[in-house]
Order: sequence, then C-alpha cells, then structure tokens
Amino acid sequence: MKRLLSFVVLFSMLAAAFTLPAAAALADNGPCNDANSPACLAAMQANPSPDVTPIEDDKADVNAYSFYRVKPGTQLYDTPNGNVVGSLADGFSYVIVYDQRDGFAQLRDKTWVARGQLQHTYASHFTGVQITHPLAYPLAWVIQTSIPSPAPGAANSPKTGAIDRLTAVNIFATVHVGEWDWYLVGPGQWLEQRKVARMIAASKPDGAGNKWVSVNLYEQVLTAYEGDKLVFATLISSGLPGWNTHVGTFKVWSRLAATPMSGAMGQSDFYSLPAVPYVMFFDNDISLHGTYWHQGFGFKHSHGCVNMSISDARYVFNWMGDGGDLTVNVIEGK
Repeated sequence: MKRLLSFVVLFSMLAAAFTLPAAAALADNGPCNDANSPACLAAMQANPSPDVTPIEDDKADVNAYSFYRVKPGTQLYDTPNGNVVGSLADGFSYVIVYDQRDGFAQLRDKTWVARGQLQHTYASHFTGVQITHPLAYPLAWVIQTSIPSPAPGAANSPKTGAIDRLTAVNIFATVHVGEWDWYLVGPGQWLEQRKVARMIAASKPDGAGNKWVSVNLYEQVLTAYEGDKLVFATLISSGLPGWNTHVGTFKVWSRLAATPMSGAMGQSDFYSLPAVPYVMFFDNDISLHGTYWHQGFGFKHSHGCVNMSISDARYVFNWMGDGGDLTVNVIEGK
C-alpha cells in the first residue's frame, strides 16, 4: 500500500510537470504520446539510460597524445637561457617536448623555448557506443550541461539537478514549441534540441560497400554500418563556417596510423599539429581522425576534417582494417 501511495504522489507531480503549452505540436511518441500516462512513466523507469555498450577507452593510448600548445610570441633558444635563434609562428600550433631544464623545454630540432610559453593539453576520454540490437528509443547525447525544464518550452528551475555534458540519454517524446523541438529524456526532464545531439539512422548511399559511415553535420553525430546494420555511433566535430565539411559520398583513399598536419602558413588561422592519430583521408586532404587539441565534440570545430576522440577514431580505423573499403557519406541532416 505504501509503494502504491508513493507512485500516486509521484504520478500526480509528473502530471502537473508534463502539461504541454498550447503552442506545442506533439509528434508520434508511442507510449509517451500522453506524457502523463502510467505507460510513459513506466517506460522511462524501465529504460533510465540507452541500451548500448561504450567502446574501450584505452587510457594509455589516449594519454600518449599529450602535447603542448604554443603561446603567441614564442622565441627559440640554442640552450636554456641561451641565445635567441628564431621564433615559432603564431597560430594554432602544438609541439612535443623532449626534455625540460631550468624552466625551458627542448623541442625536436634541439632548440629550447621558455616553459611558460607552452600550455600542456590533454586528450578527451570520451567514447562512442557499440549498438548490437535495435534500440527501443532514439539515442542522444547532452552536449551542454543543462538543467531540464518540467515541460517543453518552460523555464527550468535552479532546484532541478543538471544533466552533465556528454551524458547519453533516451528520447521518449518529441514536442515542437516555437522554432525548436523539445525532448523528453526522463521523468519531468525536457531539453531543447540545441542542448542535445541526436543519433538519426541514415540510409545506405549508392555505391557504398559493406562498411560505411554517415556524418550528420546538423547533429554532429557519426554512425557506422555493416550493410544496413547500425553498429556504432558517436559525437564528432566537423568544419567551421568557411571551412565547411563537404556534403557528398566519398571513399577512404588513404589510411595512416599517425601523421603531422599543418596549413595556412603565415595566416591568422595557421595550424601545426604533430602526430594526428588514426587518419582516414576521404575528400582530398579532408579526413576522419583522432583529436587531442580540443574536447568540443558535438560542435563544429575543424578546418573541414571530421574530428573524433582518439578512442573513437581508433575504433573506426581498426574496424575499417588494413586494405579495407570504407565509404563516408556526409549529409546536412536538416
């Protein structure tokens, strides 16, 4: 009796929270067409998180890609506290440190820089997920730490706990309010779509082999397939405006375990990156690859490449295999 009474009280609270604004347009949400129903609450209680398996986070491999970002105005010395022999170009530039002494760091060419001019960076340990069977509910990741709202389009409450960035969630219902969709991700928890990256299964493109990936530029999500079977999904970062990742269907034409990347020498957007891991070139010099210089997955961040976490890039690289055939299908998404 006590358990039944607690359920009635909780259900009454949720019913008040799930009242939809008059302007809301309700999608076909299965058991959550009525977000106040016992069936919807039962579905959320039975599925608190997506039924997927995170891939391995090889911490030793990820931590091996720990480099140093160069600050503007960095001078080169022949020895610690010695003579200035040059300078490093300003821009988005990273270096490997081979020795440290007396407040200086030695670079690959045996020159030295002041240690204070280098910022130590660490790669993300985020991983995507393997998908072994059809999912009961759409999968998504929260891409901004967010306090859910009690109803679609409603203001959130500071008393409500936040959902952390990169948390994987189920979407139980979708309601359109104003310009945006709102997603029901738990009891009394609605998130506006700009806070979320949703995994949307893609159709196999013409000419694709057995293994292919889809890059959804709107959602910033990559999905991987064997034939028509979805096997893997993760967050990515594609090209920024002005360096847009091209829409189209491509074949991976080269695959490298690691390679340096640089470009735009002498320009404000100059970049120099040593040992970029798990690189798969598919559109001329545009590639899928691992990324150690930012952790902004779920948002556009690159000069056209498809940035992935190191663990995710390693997974796709190994899944493709030596001599394997991989099709990359880049779509707008919306």
